[in-house]
Amino acid sequence: MALLAMTLGASSFMNPSLSSETVRRFCPALLIIAAPSLSGCAGHASPSWTLFGAYFPGWLICGLLGVAGALAARFGFVASGLATVIPFQLWVCTAMGVIVASLCWLVWLGQ
Repeated sequence: MALLAMTLGASSFMNPSLSSETVRRFCPALLIIAAPSLSGCAGHASPSWTLFGAYFPGWLICGLLGVAGALAARFGFVASGLATVIPFQLWVCTAMGVIVASLCWLVWLGQ
């Protein structure tokens, strides 16, 4: 961190108006706020499946199914002729992929 600050120049990397007293005062509050988000899946095992002898996390499989859903939506739009009618196709197909991934997560994992 210090090496990076020296390389980039301390004035562009650190705020000189922050005193060490201010940092000491707010650091415990920030740690208390950040601690619950750092636990991840510590309360229970992270959802994963064994595929081909390796453990694959649930979010990765749901994400891949979401990409497949977005591609299927794109191919469906092109095949049906809706590709010439629907504006913002990238956003629509991305939204379809997110919906598919979220539904897979909810149906399979119940979270």
